[in-house]
Amino acid sequence: MNDPRTREHMPLLTSHWTIEDAEAFVAAKEACWQRDGLGHWAILEGGRYVGWGGFQKEGEEWDFGLVLVPDAFGLGATIARKALAVARADARIPFIIFLLPPSRKHLGALDRMGAELVGEIEYDGAVFRKFRLEMNLRDQR
Repeated sequence: MNDPRTREHMPLLTSHWTIEDAEAFVAAKEACWQRDGLGHWAILEGGRYVGWGGFQKEGEEWDFGLVLVPDAFGLGATIARKALAVARADARIPFIIFLLPPSRKHLGALDRMGAELVGEIEYDGAVFRKFRLEMNLRDQR
């Protein structure tokens, strides 16, 4: 979380990430699993940690987030497809949202999967573009 290439697209990271921050973060994500029955996963490739991602309730909406270590950036599409398959199989999730900072310029993957821009929102003092992807379409692109 301290690598500048990761932090570039995470406007809510405003200070150096510490062990205590990591412990609090893991506890908060585990609480999502307890509360909602779904949450974020640690993502491994060949036994190597490459990032974290998954689903989290934002109000009544399911937000999908994915953060990879820089040398695993190319794995995003494959990981996202697997995660979206989980969402499509879960009757509780009629749609998912993506909250992306304006620094994210390459949005072709969202377009290809059928996500639509619904507007901008402010979250904890930072502006994010909000996209929505309907799960009832069961788009398998």
